[in-house]
Amino acid sequence: MKNLKLNVFALLAIALIYTSCDSDDFPNTVGDVNGGDDFVGAVYAMTNGNGQIPDSNTQGENRIIAYGRNADGTLSSIGTVSAGGNGGDFDGGEGLDPLISAYALTKTDDNKNLLAVNAGSNTITSFNIQDDFSIVVAGSPQPTGAEGPNSIAYTTSNADGVKGIVYVSNISRLEFLAAGEPAQQGTITGFWLLEDGSLSPIAGSTRNLANRPSAVQFSPDGNWLVVASINAGAAGLASGNEDEIVVYAVNGDGTLSANQVAGATSTLRGNAEGRNLPSAIGFQIVGNNYVVVTEAREFQPDGTPPAFPALQDGSVSTWQIQGDGSLTAISTDVQSGEGNTGRTACWLDFTADGNTFFVSNAIEAGLASYSFNNGVVELLDQTAAVGTGTGGADNGPDAFARTDGWIDMWISDDGQFLYQLYGLDGTIGIYRVNGQSLEFIDEESGDLPDTNTQGIVAI
Repeated sequence: MKNLKLNVFALLAIALIYTSCDSDDFPNTVGDVNGGDDFVGAVYAMTNGNGQIPDSNTQGENRIIAYGRNADGTLSSIGTVSAGGNGGDFDGGEGLDPLISAYALTKTDDNKNLLAVNAGSNTITSFNIQDDFSIVVAGSPQPTGAEGPNSIAYTTSNADGVKGIVYVSNISRLEFLAAGEPAQQGTITGFWLLEDGSLSPIAGSTRNLANRPSAVQFSPDGNWLVVASINAGAAGLASGNEDEIVVYAVNGDGTLSANQVAGATSTLRGNAEGRNLPSAIGFQIVGNNYVVVTEAREFQPDGTPPAFPALQDGSVSTWQIQGDGSLTAISTDVQSGEGNTGRTACWLDFTADGNTFFVSNAIEAGLASYSFNNGVVELLDQTAAVGTGTGGADNGPDAFARTDGWIDMWISDDGQFLYQLYGLDGTIGIYRVNGQSLEFIDEESGDLPDTNTQGIVAI
């Protein structure tokens, strides 16, 4: 339990903030409005704009919605804070998964800081999480030096005067932006997370990528940074790179190795099986440096861009990072559906015991469950949870109008509840985790825009 102690002046300040804003305005900090001393945790979700889909990559003001987590898993809205930048849309304008990424919103391991991308402003913002689970901005938003920041990773650091290292991936460099998703090549760049929660750039940390990144993560030991990409092997990619994941070594000064030390893919162009190429989106590095990757199967076997009749069932693949940074394949292309019923496997999270993880299929609006044993994975249940989805592979472009669009998810720190963001409904689905199965509890809506959301964190 968290004890919230507010003096009379603080209560007056909160009252003034909320009475001075109408229902469409938001304060720059959030405070408790629903009994924060009863909350056992919190959930934070990012608007990535205000739901509009214009003709450019820039959306409206980016905001973080804070919820207190009750003992039964339900949520109580605390308030909303501006992230100090704009959201963005880099996925064609339908409003589902606008950044094509995981970890657009993330947290530090000690639950003291929240980190968010402002994809339309090319900046990232750090927040301090207070004891009552409210959040306040820590320092100024920091420019990332490239177009469309979409994923953030954090690890602790032994460097003097800093709390940790933060790396952000950027969708594209400016010279590749106009060519679109199949041709884009992005960057990663690093920041120090200081003890006061603010960010400071790490000199010489930027690395150019051969692909468009979708997510970044540090290994549990902090020695490696892994980057996933969505267009590995695409015919329009000037680099010709086919690595869906790449590994960089992390140096003591916070920089990375000058070049990637390893790369791997589960499926090469022109494969005999006729499998579409893997667009790796969500992934986690768990245990003894096992890399567990979700793969939407979109780009066709010859590398040409996806089209709805050509989409295939998504999959999960796993590798282990060795002592020299090389990657050893363990399980590859373990499909998340059958007969094109699990086409967009894009996000995942592990149960507290590490033996099970759930994979979100966006268009199908459902969760699949997998078992995990030292890197070996097996599909347990394709429909561990099901919402309003398309129900099949023949929906065509109107599929986006017929689905809740399940995107990012996060399991609470105590392992009891899974929080699923509905990307086309402005809703958070709440599920109790019962071992390898899920039990629907509730839905929370009314605070998020119906479309263009990206990023959720639970503590």
